[in-house]
Amino acid sequence: MGLLLLGLFIVTIIGLLAHLDSKSREPTVEPEEQSYRANYHFTTPEKWKNDPQRPIYFDEKYHYYYLYNGDYPNGNGTEWRHATSEDLVHWTDEGIAIPKYTNENGDPWSGSVVVDEENTAGFGKDTLVAIVTQPSMDGGKQEQFLWYSTDKGKTFTSYSDDPIMPNPGTKDFRDPKIIWDDSNHKWIMVMAEGTKIGFYESHNLKDWHHTSSFFPKNIGLVECPDLYVMRADDGTLKWVLGVSANGKSIGKPNTYAYWTGNFDGMEFIPDHNEPQWLDYGFDWYGGVTFEDGTENDKYNKRYALAWMNNWDYAHNTPTLQEDFNGMDSIVRQIELKHEGDTIYHLVSQPIEGLNELTNSTDYYEQIEVNGSETLDVTGDVYQLETDISWSEINNLGLRLRESADQKRHVDVGIFVGEKYSYVNRAFTEQPDKRNQYIESSAPFDASKQLVHLKILVDKTSIEVFVDDGKVAYSSLIFPESDDKGITLFSEGGKAIFNNVKIKHLGSIN
Repeated sequence: MGLLLLGLFIVTIIGLLAHLDSKSREPTVEPEEQSYRANYHFTTPEKWKNDPQRPIYFDEKYHYYYLYNGDYPNGNGTEWRHATSEDLVHWTDEGIAIPKYTNENGDPWSGSVVVDEENTAGFGKDTLVAIVTQPSMDGGKQEQFLWYSTDKGKTFTSYSDDPIMPNPGTKDFRDPKIIWDDSNHKWIMVMAEGTKIGFYESHNLKDWHHTSSFFPKNIGLVECPDLYVMRADDGTLKWVLGVSANGKSIGKPNTYAYWTGNFDGMEFIPDHNEPQWLDYGFDWYGGVTFEDGTENDKYNKRYALAWMNNWDYAHNTPTLQEDFNGMDSIVRQIELKHEGDTIYHLVSQPIEGLNELTNSTDYYEQIEVNGSETLDVTGDVYQLETDISWSEINNLGLRLRESADQKRHVDVGIFVGEKYSYVNRAFTEQPDKRNQYIESSAPFDASKQLVHLKILVDKTSIEVFVDDGKVAYSSLIFPESDDKGITLFSEGGKAIFNNVKIKHLGSIN
């Protein structure tokens, strides 16, 4: 009996050792790496994207084209990639619409596409017509070429190997933006021509005639011009001329400058010579605005989006580890407001459709802060809103994407003493290795002792809308994945944070 028990014991031990050995040979499951792909921002499926082309509403959905390079990071130019959406939040990739190097005129750059509802170009009613800048076979000059689509925007055909608009003898001659002028029954084009904007007219989208030029001051090279009509909140119809520009030399942003004014079909006359700016952050470039395709009245509001990057550091992003580089801002709704006797300005807010992504909400009715208060809520993908009031104070705001030791964070606030609002990314990872683009700011009327902030945080971005959205900030940030803290702070006095609402947002991917 003893020998039998000993034998059973030995067999059991051998079996146990064999089991442990087989477990040790099983593959180790590595933890999933944190992705830097945005949850609710449009990103290129892979490789590279930059300039957005103005979306159009056609066949009950929005058609969006953007510059894409499938050979990135090895250069080799861009082409037009296509995406569609019904709500401007979720997007479906539709592939390449205008391919590169189909002829000797090089790769397609920026331009614009329109629906030719009256068949003015002769390709058929409701043909989609795109006019695109390409470096032509004539020495690589920037010239304009026409492409058209008869399959609802899926693919475009080149109209001619010859430009419809040859280069007039200038280095910069690009980014045509086309609109239909109802009152004069013709097509209008604005063109980026170095430090000026050219205006052109056409009746058939093929033959164009120069009508005038507009000369901005102190904002350097202009790109991606924009022209449209809006109805202000006082009922006045105003023309808006926009352009991507660099105002660094005069202490202004490097984003989207605009002027309100009047346009008679030939010439634009601004209300004021100095431009206003649609964004004060570091990463809202190549901006486009477009109509709400579902509204009969196209003048009360528009939508806007831009490339979230900056040419000074365009290739500095950890997303390269995931084989992509390219993201857009959220789509905003913009409106025109009347201020004082002669001032009109644009305001912008996130579109309501983003609220549909809400997974959960945290709410604090009131928090008094004299120093700092770290919330028991954390997050890296959310929308935060709050009303902040004060009496005597120097500085106040929020530290977001904060590390556990509170050494890393992004600061959003109001510097009451100096009368400006700001976004400061100095204390987190960010793309500008020269540290020239650290704190963005804009004037703020501190005398009212109250501010409303709406802040959108995603994996690699922060967008801030101050009060009604006359001031907005869009900037890239690269926090560590575990940096999810939220701290309210005040310096030199007490701040009261009312109605702090944090909506945790899901993913569109």
